[in-house]
Amino acid sequence: MITAETMLTRKSVRSYDGRAVAAETLQKVKEFAAGIENPFGIPVSFVFLDARERGLSSPVLTGETLFVAGKVKKVPYGDVAFGFAMEQLLLFAWSLGLGSVWIGGTMKREAFEAAAGLEAGERMPCVSPLGYPAAKRSLRETVMRRGCGADGRLSGEKLFFDGGFDRPLVGKALEPWNDLLELVRWAPSAVNKQPWRIVLRDGRFHFYLRHDKGYIGEAVGDLQKIDLGIALCHFVLGARLRGQTPTVTVADPGISTPPDTEYIATVELS
Repeated sequence: MITAETMLTRKSVRSYDGRAVAAETLQKVKEFAAGIENPFGIPVSFVFLDARERGLSSPVLTGETLFVAGKVKKVPYGDVAFGFAMEQLLLFAWSLGLGSVWIGGTMKREAFEAAAGLEAGERMPCVSPLGYPAAKRSLRETVMRRGCGADGRLSGEKLFFDGGFDRPLVGKALEPWNDLLELVRWAPSAVNKQPWRIVLRDGRFHFYLRHDKGYIGEAVGDLQKIDLGIALCHFVLGARLRGQTPTVTVADPGISTPPDTEYIATVELS
């Protein structure tokens, strides 16, 4: 079961102990993956790949035995839907004691795409190992985590806004939503950029993407839109844990935005 603790405690794992995932545990993950939905109704499918049998690896990993690859059609909002769906899978895996890490570039992409059976019109934006974390991180992983500041996050004042981008969401206005927005703040993102921004206006949470250069490619799609989907996933799951019903729509509220900032979606809670 995915809880608030699951979302707050999950960390990227690049060092594994080399054990194969127990068959019963893997079956639970596969059954969960088959039932994952996203707010945009865009199908996202998952393929589980034996690393040794398929000859698959990544130079940033040690001890991995299993990968999961996600596939999605090249359609508008496919990147956001992919991030939303795969994050659910990785959170569920963490709740079962399995580590994971988003990998979009440090792999032999052609080998993974062939193993996943990628078809025309599809993308395989990211893969992840699934396995039991090693007792101690490799030196390579320790250096990588330090390099991207993996154990820190931007402050809420830089991510969440009240009515418009000129006013941070703080104080009494933040209090009713602080627990929910903390789940978003601690969501993972490519090199820990945290490109999402949220404006609360008229009781609705409007999600925006603050673009950086270098995160878009034909094979992977838009990595930062995947990040936005991850953040949206944390928000929606967190709202459900609070006993609320989140409704996701795409209807730009016309809020004035800073440069390189794109509206993505709106969430209303009931």
